[in-house]
Amino acid sequence: MKMYKYLKFLFVCCLAINSSFSQTTYTDYQLSPREYTLAGISIDGAIFLDHELIIQKSGLQRGEKIAIPSDKISKAITKLWDQGLFSEVSILKEKTQGNNLFLRIKLQERPRMSRYKFSGVSKSEADQIRDDLDLFSGKIITEALKMNVKNISRNYFIEKGFLKAKSTITTESDTLVNNSKILKIEVDKGSRVKINEIIIDGNYFLSDEKIKRLMKETKERKWYRFYKKSKFQNSLFNQDKNAITEKYNEIAHRDAQIISDSIYDFDENSINVYLKISEGNPYFIRNIKWSGNQKYSSGLLDTILGIKKGDLYNQTSLETKLFMNPNGTDISSIYMDDGYLFFQVTPTEKKIENDSVDLEIKIYEGKQARIKKVNVTGNTKTSDHVILRDMYTHPGDLFSRDAIIRTQRQLAQNGYFDPEKLGVNPMPNPTDGTVDIEYVVEERPNDQIELSGGWGNNSLVGTLGLTFNNFSARKLFKKGSWSPLPSGDGQRLSIRAQSSGYFFQSYNMSFTEPWLGGKKPNSFTVSAYHSLQSYDRKFITDSLDAEGNKAINPARRVIKITGVSVGLGKRLKWPDDYFSVYYEAGYQYYDLNNFGNVFSFSEGYVNNPYVLWRISRNSIDQPLYPRSGSSISLSLKTSVYPYSRINDFEDHSLLTDQEKYKYLQYNKFKFTSSWFTPISKDKKLVVNARLGFGLLNGWNKNLGAPPFERFYLGGSGLSGFNLDGREIIALRGYDEQTISSNTGDRLISKYTLELRYPVSLNPSATIYLLSFLEGGNSWNDYKKYNPFQVKRSAGFGVRIFLPMFGLLGLDYGFGFDPLDPGAAGEVNHNAQIQSKGYRGQFHFTIGMNIGEL
Repeated sequence: MKMYKYLKFLFVCCLAINSSFSQTTYTDYQLSPREYTLAGISIDGAIFLDHELIIQKSGLQRGEKIAIPSDKISKAITKLWDQGLFSEVSILKEKTQGNNLFLRIKLQERPRMSRYKFSGVSKSEADQIRDDLDLFSGKIITEALKMNVKNISRNYFIEKGFLKAKSTITTESDTLVNNSKILKIEVDKGSRVKINEIIIDGNYFLSDEKIKRLMKETKERKWYRFYKKSKFQNSLFNQDKNAITEKYNEIAHRDAQIISDSIYDFDENSINVYLKISEGNPYFIRNIKWSGNQKYSSGLLDTILGIKKGDLYNQTSLETKLFMNPNGTDISSIYMDDGYLFFQVTPTEKKIENDSVDLEIKIYEGKQARIKKVNVTGNTKTSDHVILRDMYTHPGDLFSRDAIIRTQRQLAQNGYFDPEKLGVNPMPNPTDGTVDIEYVVEERPNDQIELSGGWGNNSLVGTLGLTFNNFSARKLFKKGSWSPLPSGDGQRLSIRAQSSGYFFQSYNMSFTEPWLGGKKPNSFTVSAYHSLQSYDRKFITDSLDAEGNKAINPARRVIKITGVSVGLGKRLKWPDDYFSVYYEAGYQYYDLNNFGNVFSFSEGYVNNPYVLWRISRNSIDQPLYPRSGSSISLSLKTSVYPYSRINDFEDHSLLTDQEKYKYLQYNKFKFTSSWFTPISKDKKLVVNARLGFGLLNGWNKNLGAPPFERFYLGGSGLSGFNLDGREIIALRGYDEQTISSNTGDRLISKYTLELRYPVSLNPSATIYLLSFLEGGNSWNDYKKYNPFQVKRSAGFGVRIFLPMFGLLGLDYGFGFDPLDPGAAGEVNHNAQIQSKGYRGQFHFTIGMNIGEL
């Protein structure tokens, strides 16, 4: 009885094993292998896949010899499983005919994705996740695919600070497409998790606050930090940890490391971050040995390196002084500026003993390389000779890194190309000791059009202005050059017209050739202008003269101003080639007819022949958003006709104002300075410090300074008219021209400090934000002049550069000080200062400079 039960149990087990095997592999009940010829293979269950391709992927071939049983069948099953296309695979014996074997491959195809859709996310978030998913219609849906989609969609929000984000992947049948399913990606991103506290352990040499400041992207939740969100992103957290270890290396802790870190929940929506730091001990320099140097002595290299025995072992400082000092005083610079292109320097820690490090700095000087070819690519508009003439690298010259940097700066300064896209590709030729240099540029639009209308003096004023900053007079008559105007030679042509009909007209034209003669950077400028302003109509309405023409109004109040100037500029070589000098000769003529609104006389004329001399130094890296360098200028403008001396007036009190100022007699001095300093590692956050002084003096003590060419301070520097040659200087936070007296002042001082940060450096729409502190004042009496007694203001603003319109600005400034007695806006301004302690207002600006000072 027991034997019967045992045989029955064994029989059931055999049946179970046989049934299981038949689902995944070939079934044959023979115990010893028998060889067959594989005569046929049929496919069952594959609807959308090519049958012959399936057979090929299985590794089985019709006509081949196959032993049954053998591992040939199991290997074929494995190969088909590895394709990831099937949810079920089995190979069955269909039949045998003598030694011929017929097999059937039975399959169940996996469903394909027809499309996918999101829920729980915005359209913009879905679009960004879509870029990482790499999903397409017809893709096989596998568990691995689902897991990948789940991880990508979840990790996207985790990187955004939603640490508790969840993602669920489900499918539903697509009734429109056979064997296809819709992939549903359901995301619950939850709330953004903020950082409650960063806990730092093990630090002694660096304080908690110092370390937290180093963590630029991982910040605690603080009420005052409105400008940066508190969130945890693992990738940025890793960057911050690297910044911490780099800082320890800077202070000679070369063994410093973060030995552990973790995050844990503080409450439902915030976490704590924990860092465990091992600082190690500081290391000091004991000995520095140079090897391989022949050009320069070890003593000179020690002096340039500036690191002495006993100094902290600062690896960052060492690399800076060897490779990339911004001031150009590193070891690499002195070699590479003298042609040693193939120069290499390698610092090696020769010996480390206790807290001391012996360094050996190995130098490979190589041979000096000369420039063979200089090429430019990317200039689709600017002529090659315009670019090449501004270069400091020429064929035959020794290679110089400084010359390449200067060339890039000059190309950016010219304004024809996008400064952010300038590139240089040195291509060394070690075989002949030469180097080819390729400069890569990208043209940017820099022509400007001004088309506007405004209301002034009770009439509509229309303005049309055109400025072509890369004009070519040489191509005026060249066929095919008008597209729309001849361009590419770097010349500047400006034409501007304003009119309100009879009451106001103004016409301006200027032309500048930056390389007069084409051989030296000597600029030539010519300009002319004419304006007319009136308060009455030219003709008497409905009246005719004796000849039948419209009768001219004899009582018409009108002023006409005509001026011309010619200027010559020259780039200097001493003290350095950042210096330039500019000379200008000009003439202005004022013709007044019954016009008593501005001047102390209403009839007559005024002549202003003058010469201008200006010396300047400009090392700014680029004109649109400068990040480094400075611009300094000193100028003298003086009249040239000694009117009172030639006429030998004995008593000036007997002269009328028109007689006194028939010819202007004055000297005008101005000094301006502007400095740009980057204060962030990416050199985007920039401080701009500016100061300016102006002085107007008359030739004749009895006459004093003329009522022309005076300084008017306050406001945006835009409003008002310039009939008397006045200089309108901006001081934000105050009304237009209200700080100076009604007749203008003879002395002026102004100081500005701005903090700038770019939102976009795209040349088609450059935008940057700024905040400012400003102070300035003007005086009419030398005895009252005090450069420290200024009117202060502060505020913030934005600048937007559009190629067709130039630089536009909007500022909001707060003025803090009452105006001096005699100031044009004293009464209204001081009343508000006394009541509030400040006065705030908006200012609109146009142009690179807000007033010349």
